[in-house]
Amino acid sequence: MARHLKVAVQMDPIDSININADSTFALMREAQKRAHKLWHYEVRHMSLREGVVRQGIRREERLSARAHPVTVRPQHGAHYQFGEMATLDLASMDVVLMRQDPPFDMAYITATHLLEHIHPRTLVVNDPASVRNAPEKLLVTHFPDLMPPTLVTWDLEAIRAFRLEHEDIIVKPLFGNGGAGVFRIKRDDENLAALLEMHFARSREPLMFQRYEPAVRKGDKRIVLVDGAPMGVVNRVPAEGEARSNMHVGGRPEKCTLTARDREICAAIGPTLRQQGLIFVGIDVIGDWLTEINVTSPTGIQEIDRFDGINIEAAIWDSIEAKLGT
Repeated sequence: MARHLKVAVQMDPIDSININADSTFALMREAQKRAHKLWHYEVRHMSLREGVVRQGIRREERLSARAHPVTVRPQHGAHYQFGEMATLDLASMDVVLMRQDPPFDMAYITATHLLEHIHPRTLVVNDPASVRNAPEKLLVTHFPDLMPPTLVTWDLEAIRAFRLEHEDIIVKPLFGNGGAGVFRIKRDDENLAALLEMHFARSREPLMFQRYEPAVRKGDKRIVLVDGAPMGVVNRVPAEGEARSNMHVGGRPEKCTLTARDREICAAIGPTLRQQGLIFVGIDVIGDWLTEINVTSPTGIQEIDRFDGINIEAAIWDSIEAKLGT
């Protein structure tokens, strides 16, 4: 008989999620079906206490969170029920799902450092060190043969040269999410200099620049991989007059299938994802090109489930349970 697991879900406030699209909600429902016990907490409720030395014996640091026991159900406006909040020793959990959304800022990075105090004795999904070392717009740069022409830089001369070479380009913040702050700069667009001035006046971070791929008008595919293996795909078609295909900004999900090129991309990156403990990953593919590898809080499983009649959340839990030997 499978062991019933204790699962802490580290996420954003649960009251505001869209239960018809949220991947974390789907994961929680599947865990509940398997009789795993769930707790919910936000990053701001985590604490790490120092080790204590008594009679020459040092106790390990204690990572805790003020958390609610939680049950979920597919009912709008009443999709969760909390038990009484209490301090939860995260090392006593079998699994922690790290599912808070970016931005991938110092708060996010700090959370990965804290979770390393319990991983892998408590399985953190995805591996916190790998998440920290593989922000989605940078992990992809380790696969240059799979990606479109790309530049990551602060240097204005390098940016001008890239724009001169490719003319029609996409400008992305490195550590955002949901399409926020993504711009298309066409050949005759006079706003690039102002955009760069605004960004670098507010941030010390570099920007990513990629050649614009006209194939995006036909859609930007989200492919979900579980333990490095492709499980399903959904196409996201940008709204009229919009360069971004993210569903957060009006992208329309459509049914599609994996192409030979999609499978080639997955086969190339799959071993790296498995080696790094990245169980649940969503990649973005435009035409023949891999543009992002999303490891922080991937989405898309509910849309794929509906189109293809599969259950990706079950595959994720099968992988987690196999790693725990349950």
